Amino acid sequence: MLFAIICKDKPGGLQTRLDTRPDHVAYLNGLNEEGKLKFAGPFLDAEGKPCGSLVMIEADDHDAAQALADADPYARAGLFASVEIHPWNWVFNSPEKA
Repeated sequence: MLFAIICKDKPGGLQTRLDTRPDHVAYLNGLNEEGKLKFAGPFLDAEGKPCGSLVMIEADDHDAAQALADADPYARAGLFASVEIHPWNWVFNSPEKA
């Protein structure tokens, strides 16, 4: 099942994001190698600076998705003000349905 992990950074979190980015990218690359990562990227503020994240993963259930979200180095660094996890159905332009 697919899950959208929607994260919003804490105000003033840009430096934490920049400092933690190499570990975050390595974590996502590991998920990709395991076939769990579908796509990911930052939300941008009005100035074009990162202010949150959208990570789409494949997991067995909500608990497994939560565990993956909790293990993200950004989450462990305390970057996020909020994290939402939602099951998601990829209807349009899904590579599996092409």
